[in-house]
Amino acid sequence: MKRFGDLESAVMERIWRLGRPVLVRDIYEELKAERTIAYTTVMTVMDKLHHKGWLRREPRGRAYAYEAVASREAYTARLMRDAWATSDNQAAAFVHFLEQLSEPEARALRAALEICPPTDRVTDPEP
Repeated sequence: MKRFGDLESAVMERIWRLGRPVLVRDIYEELKAERTIAYTTVMTVMDKLHHKGWLRREPRGRAYAYEAVASREAYTARLMRDAWATSDNQAAAFVHFLEQLSEPEARALRAALEICPPTDRVTDPEP
């Protein structure tokens, strides 16, 4: 999975933050306060995110209401899995990742493992 481009990220950040179906105009108004941008550019980006499967949309009058299909956390998890999958030695890559965790990140990992222990998801392929 490719990372979002800069404008895709800006659009998705706002959609995730708002947490509700939005019109192109909603996102356009927020973005134009920060940068020079055309309404049609925002519309094109949101349409592309829809076709890539990141946004769902439903007609609302003459426009579409868009909402995120997955959470920001799910997107991050997919990026992490894809990055990990690029390694020829996934165990070594994971060790390097763990060595680089800050203390707050390590606490978050421990808390996550309490919620979803890896043994619930992984089976040992060895007999």
